Amino acid sequence: MNIVIFGPPGAGKGTQSNFIVKKYKLHQLSTGELLRNEIRNKTDLGKKISSLMNSGKLVSDQVVSNLIEKFISDNKYNNRLIFDGYPRNKLQANNLKDLLKKYDQEIDLVLKLSISLDAIKKRITGRSVCSICGKIYNKFFNPAPVNSECCASKFLQKRSDDTLDIAVTRYQTYEKNIAPVIDFYKQTNLLRVVNGERSIVEISKEISDLIEGIKG
Repeated sequence: MNIVIFGPPGAGKGTQSNFIVKKYKLHQLSTGELLRNEIRNKTDLGKKISSLMNSGKLVSDQVVSNLIEKFISDNKYNNRLIFDGYPRNKLQANNLKDLLKKYDQEIDLVLKLSISLDAIKKRITGRSVCSICGKIYNKFFNPAPVNSECCASKFLQKRSDDTLDIAVTRYQTYEKNIAPVIDFYKQTNLLRVVNGERSIVEISKEISDLIEGIKG
């Protein structure tokens, strides 16, 4: 079983990806992590990637495709992958389809976490992290306990990029760029839209039902 999951920044995609990985014993494949691994391991490709990023240039679709092929071609990941935020454009979607076909695999399910801009604003701007234990809170949905010594307000910090302007820009850019990819998967009848504004448990339950429907 291979799954693709989409969602704008703040939609909870990472949380749900982790849930799927643990419950169904899949391997989460994030292109960002693949690129960072090459850089950390100081491979020849990693050096080229680092140079491109440092100069503000984008890594080519071909480079990303080559990295992904390493996993698709590995038998231990055969039909056990969840593609987290990939593909990002229609060319990548076609490349992924061709790569999977090359190794006698396919995408079984495409999940899109749907969430409004208003909800994203609250999730991003309301978020804070305890500098002591690292636990994440949100003043709108999951406020820190009032009498907690560890997570007292004086220890709560906001990330520098958790601002309203950045949240809006990221959301609008994401939705615009991902639209052609969503249309691509609509035509394959693999796309399932999940309401990302509910609780984590409710979202996980719906995703489980969709996956079980495929397995059954």
